[in-house]
Amino acid sequence: MESEKHEHLVKKVDESFTVKKVTLWQGISGVLLVLLAVSLFTDVFDFGSDDSGNAGVKVVPSAPSGDGNDAPAARVQVDVGDAPSRGSKDAPVTLIEFSDFQCPFCGRFFSDTAPQIEEQYVKAGKVRFVYKHFPLESIHPQATPAALASECAKEQGKFWEYHDLIFKNQQSMGDESYKSWANQLSLDMDKFNGCYSSQKYLSVVRSDLQQGSSAGVRGTPGFFLNGQLISGAQPFAVFQQAIDAELAKN
Repeated sequence: MESEKHEHLVKKVDESFTVKKVTLWQGISGVLLVLLAVSLFTDVFDFGSDDSGNAGVKVVPSAPSGDGNDAPAARVQVDVGDAPSRGSKDAPVTLIEFSDFQCPFCGRFFSDTAPQIEEQYVKAGKVRFVYKHFPLESIHPQATPAALASECAKEQGKFWEYHDLIFKNQQSMGDESYKSWANQLSLDMDKFNGCYSSQKYLSVVRSDLQQGSSAGVRGTPGFFLNGQLISGAQPFAVFQQAIDAELAKN
C-alpha cells in the first residue's frame, strides 16, 4: 500500500514538472514570435543594446514650428568623422545610415530605396549619404567580419564597391567570399588579407556601434536625416518627404 502511494506521488511530481517545462517553453516561444512579428512589421531588426557611451553624439533642440502648440523636437548631431560617404560634403541634407551587412532589411533598403535617393538627391548635390556600422552580432555572426572586410577595402579606396558586393551577395557571406570579392575588385591581396586577419579596424566598427546606440539606434537599419531619427527600411516616399522638408528650410 505504501509503495503504491509513493509511486502515485512520484507520478504526480513528474507530471507537474513536465507541465511546467511545457509551459515555460510555450512562454519562450511566444516571446520569440512577438519579437519576430515586430521585426517584420517595422522593417527593422531590433534586439536592444547595452551600450551607454555618448562619444561623437550631441542632442540639440530643433526649432519649433511656430504655431505655439508643440515643443522643440530633439535632433541628434552625429559626428561623421572619417566614415565613408557619397555626395557633396556641402549638401544641405546629411543622411547617416547605421547598418548591418547581414541584415535583410538593410539589404532591402540597399536594393529598393538607396538607388532612388542616390539618383534624385545625392547626384544633385542635395544629400550627403554616410555609412556607419551597427553589427547585431547576437543574431548576425557575419555582420562584424563583413564590416571589417569593408573597412579593409576602404583602406584601398574601394569601400562603396565592396559595400555593394556584400549587399548583392548576402547569402554568400564568409571569409572566402570576402577574399574573393577583394580579388574581384583588384585590391592588393597581401594588404587586404593582413588587414582582415588582424581585425585592424575593429575599434572603428565598435566605435560606430557605440555611437549609434548612444544616439538612439536600437535596430537596423537606423538613419539620422539632419539629426532626425528614421527607423527601419522605410519606403522612398518617407525619405523623400523628410528630405524635401529639410530642403524647403534653405
